[in-house]
Amino acid sequence: MPLPTILIVDDEPRSRSGLKRRLDSWEQYSLNVYTAATGKEALHFLEETAVDLLITDIRMPEMTGLELIEKAKELQDQPVFLVISAYSEFEYAQHALKMGVINYLLKPVKKEAFLDAVHKALEERVKLQRWKQTEVKEEDPVLKNKHLLPETLQTAVALIDNKIGEKFSLKDIAGEVHLNPSYFSVLFKEHTGMTFSDFVTRRRMQEARNLLLTTDLPVADIAEKTGYQTAKYFIQIFKELEGKTPSRYRKEAKSSG
Repeated sequence: MPLPTILIVDDEPRSRSGLKRRLDSWEQYSLNVYTAATGKEALHFLEETAVDLLITDIRMPEMTGLELIEKAKELQDQPVFLVISAYSEFEYAQHALKMGVINYLLKPVKKEAFLDAVHKALEERVKLQRWKQTEVKEEDPVLKNKHLLPETLQTAVALIDNKIGEKFSLKDIAGEVHLNPSYFSVLFKEHTGMTFSDFVTRRRMQEARNLLLTTDLPVADIAEKTGYQTAKYFIQIFKELEGKTPSRYRKEAKSSG
């Protein structure tokens, strides 16, 4: 498994090297840690190297840390961001958090607080990576092209997603879109290529996989959140479709992630 790559961007040499030393000597993680003195230098690095975590100061000459984050998102879709600043103005923190920054720390940063923030950021990076892998693997052609469905079926698909943690039937959904259940069943299969029941199972399993990869919820809780009344039945269905139990699926994903 490749080592996480971290880029520290700070125009103050002492601060920049100090943060790097903390990460290089951190016993909990083995990391590839790089530094840049300016936003421009950081962008050149990002053009060549994939980064898992970008740690940046806010106030820097020529380009602020927030401007750097905006440009970094255009170059790569995978880093998570941590902002460090000597300035405590609330609008900076507010803006940073709106941009998806994991945390906002004020200088001088205590070692324990810094390492804890980096630890949480790397955990979040792993979760996002698993989520993206699942999205690519599980992209549903029906959902991807749902705008091509008749309006009634677009509404039905949205209802299914909203009720994925509940018990419902074809008759329930047909009633909500004001169609005869038999006609709705034929219409649904005609336009999606699968039966209503198969589609619902597929969506429940997709949501289950997402929860297994991005949360630490017990399997019984995931069964409940995806509309199954018993964990035993959920595990049975999951194993039939995936060839492995939910617990094994999660374990294998973590070991490969």
